[in-house]
Amino acid sequence: METMDGLLFGMQTALQPSVLIYCFAGVFLGTLVGVLPGIGGLATISLLLPVTYHMAPTEAIVMLAGVYYGSNYGGSTASILLNLPGSASSAVACLDGYPMAQQGRAGIALFMTTIASFIGSMIGLALLIAFAPSITEIGFKFGPAEYFSIMLMGLVAASTLSMGAPAKSLAMVVMGLLIGSVGTDVNSGVARFSFDIPELTDSISLVALAMAIFGVSEVVSKVNKVSKTTLKEKITFRSMLPSRAEFKTTIMPMLRGSAVGSFFGALPGTGGSISSFMAYAVEKKVSKDPSRFGTGAIEGVTAPESANNAGAQTAFVPTLTLGIPGDATMALMLGALMIHGIQPGPMMMSEQPEVFWGLIASFFTGNILLLVLNIPLVGLWVSILRIPYRALFPTILVLMSLGVYSVNNNVFDVYMVAGLGVLGYFMNIFKFPAAPMLLGFVLGPMVEENLRRALLLSRGDMMTFIERPISASVMAVTAMLMIWTIWNAIRTESKVRAERKLLLKEST
Repeated sequence: METMDGLLFGMQTALQPSVLIYCFAGVFLGTLVGVLPGIGGLATISLLLPVTYHMAPTEAIVMLAGVYYGSNYGGSTASILLNLPGSASSAVACLDGYPMAQQGRAGIALFMTTIASFIGSMIGLALLIAFAPSITEIGFKFGPAEYFSIMLMGLVAASTLSMGAPAKSLAMVVMGLLIGSVGTDVNSGVARFSFDIPELTDSISLVALAMAIFGVSEVVSKVNKVSKTTLKEKITFRSMLPSRAEFKTTIMPMLRGSAVGSFFGALPGTGGSISSFMAYAVEKKVSKDPSRFGTGAIEGVTAPESANNAGAQTAFVPTLTLGIPGDATMALMLGALMIHGIQPGPMMMSEQPEVFWGLIASFFTGNILLLVLNIPLVGLWVSILRIPYRALFPTILVLMSLGVYSVNNNVFDVYMVAGLGVLGYFMNIFKFPAAPMLLGFVLGPMVEENLRRALLLSRGDMMTFIERPISASVMAVTAMLMIWTIWNAIRTESKVRAERKLLLKEST
């Protein structure tokens, strides 16, 4: 099916009343949870997964995707108004957005983040449409060795390119792999690590794990940190309009940010955080006056936001075309597709054209809805931010418990969420990133399956991963990532030791 024919077919699906309603519900809810600090799209998607069990696949995926990119739109609101980022990717908006709000320019900052988000999303979507068919064609040449190699690269990238310490990220990937191995072995039929608990023979629930480490842990850790805040500035539509000079200065930053976000969004293991920080760094580098950044430079708001939302669209490229999630949210989207009996990969475009093209076409309608929604509803988001967080968290916890119970009607899943939630809480305290763990959990069984299949076809010859050109190239990239990480860690340690020696000399 040609790209234009696919898009037309997808628009017919996306414009169906039921799909439009679910798209609107997704983007509205996504914006709402993006505005509320500490919840985020990831916890919301995990909370909504049980709700989608009784929905048509296209409607379910469109709604969950709407929550994902809708939360990117709303994430900057609390960053600008309260200096409280709802997620890591929206933390960059605090650097210049909050100073703009203190200068009485909060309306302009909010308006321009909405415009930048829309432009970034449209550019990312155009690149998704342009490259998805080509990557699908390449995907047909993939065998078990290639899938194993690229999934291994995704796991390594998740640990080496994350914003946290690489050692901790790698530990979380390994923990995710271990948790993913719980259950019945596909090849032998033997229960592994189930400890004679019948519920564990079907493996640990993806919904329970996601809700626990991203929902329960975040809610509990934020309950005492976020309190009621009174916003004195009244934001009107007139106060949101930038001057012609301000708008002109944001055009190139938005385009550069979209390019940066599109590139990093399509790479496995990177995510929106890296693209936002990279876009901010690029703007600071090319600026004639870098000292303006951090004091209310409008480019410092628009470039990261366009990068964040462009990356949100291109993140679907490896997920849909190769079945390889780029970050934790995409891992959940992959799980949602599998729950509905859809296997992402090269065959998805031909076997499930309604879901594939319907989802892509819904990005057009969803982003237009977000543009229309965000500007008039700024007053509503500001009012919601006045609600004390401690009044919201009991409702969120109850909804999580009901949601995970409704999957299998089994109270064991609720206990599992509580236990894993404690684990997630301590991970938060000791700064262990949760996203690599979820990525390891989702990719682990697929990595093992493709490794075994590749070795079975090659009769146990490990050289099969080096002899095949695509697999060998991906393995080389993986090796370079690991070498770069080790070298970077050694260089950092050397700098720390040199600084310590200097301090000791000065003190003596």
